[in-house]
Amino acid sequence: MDSGLLFSFLVVDLLLVCVPGADWAFVIATALRGSSTARAVAGLVCGYALHTALATAGLAVLVAGSPRLLTALTVGGSAYLLRLGWGVLRRPAVPAADDRTAADGRLFPRGATISGLNPKGLLLYLSVLPQFLTLRGSHLPVPVQTATLGLLHMACCAAVYLTVGVLARALLAARPAAARAVTRTSGAAMLGIGAFLLVERLATL
Repeated sequence: MDSGLLFSFLVVDLLLVCVPGADWAFVIATALRGSSTARAVAGLVCGYALHTALATAGLAVLVAGSPRLLTALTVGGSAYLLRLGWGVLRRPAVPAADDRTAADGRLFPRGATISGLNPKGLLLYLSVLPQFLTLRGSHLPVPVQTATLGLLHMACCAAVYLTVGVLARALLAARPAAARAVTRTSGAAMLGIGAFLLVERLATL
């Protein structure tokens, strides 16, 4: 693959990953409750590993070519995003070193579920990633290129989310009001993104 193409994908991917959403809210809430941020981030990355595997196997192209399947996945992911956003608004995370409402053992599977059903991740693999594939004139097969971009996305997620967790714990641990405001903003963002994707998808039916 062309190094310039990889760099362009990295820039676009970092911009997308840095947009607050369900992943951010999960990491921030985990950090403020004193649970293992690394385990939460590992779960999120695992969810995107599933996306990468499906895309590499060519299933992403199949989903993109099947309006009904794409609609079902988008609606399901949007509904999950709306549920998460409402939950964050109702019960925003506040600093509490001894408040581990989500046991560390449940962080990994919950993180994998959040990223695995995240419509933003689904759209990235179906719409953004294919634009950076070289279909002709490349020495690398398309599956190898897809896997490379997917792994790069996973690395970006790990770096950004671990940084978010560290900063959340360092900057918000002594500021309950600010922590509550940040998590509520993330919850509102999830509601907005989920509603937008849901309405946009249903409008195409």
